[in-house]
Amino acid sequence: MDTTSRLLMLLEVVEQGSFAKAAEIRNIDRSVISKQISRLEDELSVRLLNRTTRSFSLTAAGAEMIKKAAELRELLGETVRMAENYHLEPRGVLKITSSTLIGRRYLQPVLNDFQKRFPQVEIELRLDDRLVDIVSEGFDLAFRVGEPKDSSLIARKIARNRLLIVAAPEFIETYGMPKTMEELASLPAASYANNSFRVESIDYYNNKGEPCDQKIKSVFRANDAESLLMKTLSGTTYFVAPAFIIGDEIKEGKLVPLLTDIKLMEYSAMYAVYPHRDLPVRTRLFFDAVREYLGKDKPIWENGIPNFEQMY
Repeated sequence: MDTTSRLLMLLEVVEQGSFAKAAEIRNIDRSVISKQISRLEDELSVRLLNRTTRSFSLTAAGAEMIKKAAELRELLGETVRMAENYHLEPRGVLKITSSTLIGRRYLQPVLNDFQKRFPQVEIELRLDDRLVDIVSEGFDLAFRVGEPKDSSLIARKIARNRLLIVAAPEFIETYGMPKTMEELASLPAASYANNSFRVESIDYYNNKGEPCDQKIKSVFRANDAESLLMKTLSGTTYFVAPAFIIGDEIKEGKLVPLLTDIKLMEYSAMYAVYPHRDLPVRTRLFFDAVREYLGKDKPIWENGIPNFEQMY
């Protein structure tokens, strides 16, 4: 391993916050990384890290080296992308990350067709509901619901994602069909919740077009959309659902939209996120294929919701 490779390894350790996490991403033993960082310090004749048994901190020299390592990674990335764009046929490894539901339901069909068209492209798909650092973990594309907060990333909206309120016929038989938001609020709901975000109310516009929010009675919370959908299908809760998680449940009569005359605020759209404007050919072609599959005007997931244009 040369000095450049060791500098990039040091950068990964700092970005991940530990030797163990950097080793996990590289799929190597932690001791290998520790030895390589020590060799880097020997080569440069300067201490880069102050280490303890459980943590580390950068020395002044280490902080300077990290800046140079980040510049080096950017330069190497630009060089590789430039070279790749001279290929007439896309090739190489395409690393993609998304939430589990988006990946399985909307990316997998595109991936299958893409590799039939371009067999020299290898694809690495990471399905993870946590927010990954696409730069430090080396991803070419990420598909997310909601615009990223990191302004250094490029984000392009690829599909809208409206909300609807759904319940199973069994739920309506038990509780009746709610006629107002106040009636709905008294009924048991399923809602999304994780460590940093939870849905506790419904945002909508009243008859005067004024923004309002109605607290809900959440009796079941989960950080997985499909679990919330399964709970709703059981007939024990209603669910304020993003349209992209609905399949054919409404067409098949398993779910019924509630309060369709209420104007709900639009949910976060789906975005494609990438670290550089200068996309390699394979990345650009895959991005275009996903956008084409999802639908440029009407998202594919709205096809499973009859008369959705007249609702909410």
